[in-house]
Amino acid sequence: QVQLVESGGGSVQPGGSLRLSCTASGNLFNLYAMGWYRQAAGKQRDLVATITTGGRTNYADSVKGRFTISINSAKNTVYLQMNNLKPEDTDVYYCKANLPYRDYWGQGTQVTVSS
Repeated sequence: QVQLVESGGGSVQPGGSLRLSCTASGNLFNLYAMGWYRQAAGKQRDLVATITTGGRTNYADSVKGRFTISINSAKNTVYLQMNNLKPEDTDVYYCKANLPYRDYWGQGTQVTVSS
């Protein structure tokens, strides 16, 4: 089993910044990527950013230039630095860990951008 614990969500004004963290624990043999996704109520869960354990990144077009994903493989922790936040970034953000046999999801953390 794998557990993912997220932290760092909250409320911020437009133009502000937040940093999300997600630490994975358990049977992480052959973990090859981690990522962040977001979902609004009643909508599908969308990719925000992913990173492989080798450091290769992928971003949604809507966050390029504003969000940065990074990974500390020794700590099995992935981070999402979010700058210049916009109201449309308001969502529940979920961490995901990719292993060869299945993927795991965190419980989600709320990010609210409002004046």
